[in-house]
Amino acid sequence: MTQFPDFIQSKLSNVGTSIFAVMSQLANEHNAINLSQGFPDFDCSNKLKSLVYEYMKRGFNQYAPMQGIIPLREAIAEKTKSIYSVEYNPETEITVTAGATEALFSAISAFVKEGDEVIVFEPAYDSYVPAILLNGGIPIYGKLSGPDYKINWDETQKMVSQRTRMIIINSPHNPTGSVLAAEDMKRLEKITKNTNIIILSDEVYEHIIFDKLQHQSVCRYPKLMERSIVISSFGKTFHTTGWKTGYCVAPGNLMSEFRKAHQFVVYASNTPVQYAVADFLKDKNNYSELNDFYQKKRDYFNNALKSSRFKITPSSGTYFQLLDYSNISDEKEFDFAVRLTKEYKIASIPVSVFYHKKDENRVLRFCFAKGEATIDKAAEILCKI
Repeated sequence: MTQFPDFIQSKLSNVGTSIFAVMSQLANEHNAINLSQGFPDFDCSNKLKSLVYEYMKRGFNQYAPMQGIIPLREAIAEKTKSIYSVEYNPETEITVTAGATEALFSAISAFVKEGDEVIVFEPAYDSYVPAILLNGGIPIYGKLSGPDYKINWDETQKMVSQRTRMIIINSPHNPTGSVLAAEDMKRLEKITKNTNIIILSDEVYEHIIFDKLQHQSVCRYPKLMERSIVISSFGKTFHTTGWKTGYCVAPGNLMSEFRKAHQFVVYASNTPVQYAVADFLKDKNNYSELNDFYQKKRDYFNNALKSSRFKITPSSGTYFQLLDYSNISDEKEFDFAVRLTKEYKIASIPVSVFYHKKDENRVLRFCFAKGEATIDKAAEILCKI
């Protein structure tokens, strides 16, 4: 084994391989049903694929502009105005990114400097904290408590200091499936009033929200909008996670700083995909019907588990469902998830990995973005445990 000189020190000494890679590899090794990593097992639109191919044939295969092609930025502006009644300038306030994770990293890199504090609510998507640490920031942890996983705003107020540079919110929330309500946004607005705090709002599941709830984007709130960077994902919306195409919107003063980091992280994202998505967005049905589509899958998954020993609090958004196994085992979450994969041939994600102290609540996350045959097979296994 190579021994590195003492002067080489890891900037992420406590960070290992992503849990998504770990569990997916384990699922492959044991031929297990993979309900761990968040991707559909069904295909995207044939029309969308045809559009990508058409633009490839027409020669749109070189670098796109750093900000993204203008037809797509204009389509994003129109979509955002249609849904949230707010206008972003396609020239100066919208940037197409190489997926949402790149957008998150670029946003944090653009604004967080040595010693800045960033409030993160746990369980938290696993890319936030490493990006904060790589930029010399200090994560300050708030805790979402089950089964509803709501933010305690009184505690959040106490966490804010003069060193607070950013607050990261995520709704609909990965991994818990909870969503923020209008009252949450009003509290956030009050907490950040008369401060220089930037809001980084991860809204990649904006079109996957259930039970007639309304997605409370920061875009709906003018005082929040003026201090917010909003991250979205075409991969989640159009079942194309492998294409790694997303975008962010923000006021011009924030976006100009975002682009300074973005251009050196990736420069530009996939050109023919951008042209195809710009065309695909012209039909609102391509994203407006997603809530009903995934709610049916959530309900199908949960109904199939009615006879199981898992406790189920239905997800309010995303394509993830948490299952509480406290009636089944006292094992730690990672150990139980590994055993399920090896012995029962079904892979999930232990929610404990989304806490910096690996909090144990005996809860696993399952992805239900699957066809009915996959769900039926998974449910048959889970009901026997």
